[in-house]
Amino acid sequence: MRYLETFWQRLKDAREERQLSRRDLAELVGVTPDIVTRWEQVDARQRLYPAVDELIDLCRHLSVPLESLLDTSQLDDPGQLELPGLAFSNSDELAGALEELERQVQRVQPNEEEAELLRRFRKSTEENRRMILQLLGR
Repeated sequence: MRYLETFWQRLKDAREERQLSRRDLAELVGVTPDIVTRWEQVDARQRLYPAVDELIDLCRHLSVPLESLLDTSQLDDPGQLELPGLAFSNSDELAGALEELERQVQRVQPNEEEAELLRRFRKSTEENRRMILQLLGR
């Protein structure tokens, strides 16, 4: 995955530029701080890479384009970007897919009130979470 060779450094730079801790970024993306640490691991043998949905969340929460996290200039065919499960042969196809993805993200993105409820739920204790889920009938 040559397009991810410097991903760890690009992610770290973007995170630090926004003055976010690994824990902050983990909460935004919905992973553990240890996962963010592994994404930013200098040693390639210890490094993990985000799934496509996590990569999109990273871009959204860091307000950066996908290209800024990937090494697209090092691809043999810069017109061909391959992600696991995705392949686009030209920028028009990629742009169309990204527009559709943005529409789908907007459709399911919580409003401010829902986002606040989610933040409070995530910060609550495990016991309180269980009680909330019980009240909701789950």
